[in-house]
Amino acid sequence: MASNYKLERAAREERGRVRSYQARRAVHEHQQKRRVRDNLIYGGGLLVALTLIVIAQVFYFDGGPGTPAPTAASTSTPTPTTTAAAGANTGDVPASTLAEGRTWTGTLTLNDVDLGIELDGALAPQGVSSTISLAQSGFYNGTTCHRLTNGGFFVLQCGDPAGDGSGGPGYSYGPVENAPADNVYPAGTLAMARQGGNGYSMGSQLFVVYDDTTIPSDAGGGYTVLGHVTSGLDELKAQITDAGTADGSGDGAPKVPTTITGITLQ
Repeated sequence: MASNYKLERAAREERGRVRSYQARRAVHEHQQKRRVRDNLIYGGGLLVALTLIVIAQVFYFDGGPGTPAPTAASTSTPTPTTTAAAGANTGDVPASTLAEGRTWTGTLTLNDVDLGIELDGALAPQGVSSTISLAQSGFYNGTTCHRLTNGGFFVLQCGDPAGDGSGGPGYSYGPVENAPADNVYPAGTLAMARQGGNGYSMGSQLFVVYDDTTIPSDAGGGYTVLGHVTSGLDELKAQITDAGTADGSGDGAPKVPTTITGITLQ
């Protein structure tokens, strides 16, 4: 009897050890599967987040250019193009004849940095005419440069009376004029900002490209190139753009508060 009891006890203990081992193994396998699942979720979430960031940069146009990755600038002169996107001017848009089909020279002063500029009234008659009208009326004086980008493309955006990218002169116009066919905007380019996908949303906001930048076209086309900076770009970079943004991001208000203190054209 004692012998049978010992055998039964040993068998029970062995079955208990087997069940305990199986339970530990099941827990281990569950943890392994959970770690794999969590890694997949984390990786997928990270991919989604990065994708959303890229999309937000590329399509953040509320009066401004997108945020594509930079590429080497072409050494050839950009080919002027005009986008025939569907749309219409709104408000009292200045006549495109104000530009007189000629080159206009002058100075765009940001804080105390004087930028020599040339505007091409032949290649961008509507854009240059609007800029001339606003400059001569004093519209730009005192408006801020509300946006600086340096996270893959390099522009300083100015000319919004609201100071946050939402304002304008009370009218909007299009279509896009004189946009480079290769989407390359060399350092010193002076161009018009607009809303994403809308070639008839230009108003008063313009941007200075302070380093070679590629900005892909969208449904609205490219960006109207008014002309270019002929002098003062190095000083602009040293005094304003090199400092980056106020919050340290690649797209935000300039760390150095910047205002258009004057603009003259003749």
